[in-house]
Amino acid sequence: MKTLIIVSHPEIDNSQTQQFLHEGSKKKGVLWHHIEGLEKIDVLKEQKLLTEADRIIFQFPLYWYSSPSGLKKWEDLVLTRNFIYGDKNYPLEGKEFGLVVTTGLPLKDFKKGASENFSLDELMTPYRAIADKAKMIVLPIFPISQFWYMTESVQMALLVDYQRYLKQEMPDTLQNRQKWFENELQQLDLDLNIKDKKITEMILTSFTERIEELNQLNETLEIIKENDEN
Repeated sequence: MKTLIIVSHPEIDNSQTQQFLHEGSKKKGVLWHHIEGLEKIDVLKEQKLLTEADRIIFQFPLYWYSSPSGLKKWEDLVLTRNFIYGDKNYPLEGKEFGLVVTTGLPLKDFKKGASENFSLDELMTPYRAIADKAKMIVLPIFPISQFWYMTESVQMALLVDYQRYLKQEMPDTLQNRQKWFENELQQLDLDLNIKDKKITEMILTSFTERIEELNQLNETLEIIKENDEN
């Protein structure tokens, strides 16, 4: 899977959140594409990047209930009518579209009756409408609120969830999570020393055993359910 992250932030070098996410995005098959860092927007080149990706993610901080102006400029130039749906041609059809939105306010403020009075889902409707017009598969929003207040352990958990959002097969089911974690653990042994490899093998073995236990438990529950119905 090829994932393209369209990142919009006018002062990205000063953003602790974006720097953290940038490090987390350094995975095989993931392209970090900071649009404010481009010397110029080459429309054909940008459209080619989109068509070559399997999953396209817009990532930005929330600026007045929308994105920074850099993303709007990029959209107006790159996401033309002819490219999105002109002549009944849909070059982005079937591709997945996601949104990673960072906020300075807690998520509890984004709901009816709270201080912002609108949910992030409602505020992000224009972006999802574009994806819908292009016949893309729209993923749930990945919100990140008040990153600088997070403890290190919470940040590490966020990092794993972010990496899953970039590469994991969707929908976000338990089975797809298991496959992603197993694949990540298997990839670790290439550049590790002998001691670390042994630890990784132990983790992978334990993880696999837990999956088997869970599968057995699910089978048992299904049998119990069938008996109850009978």
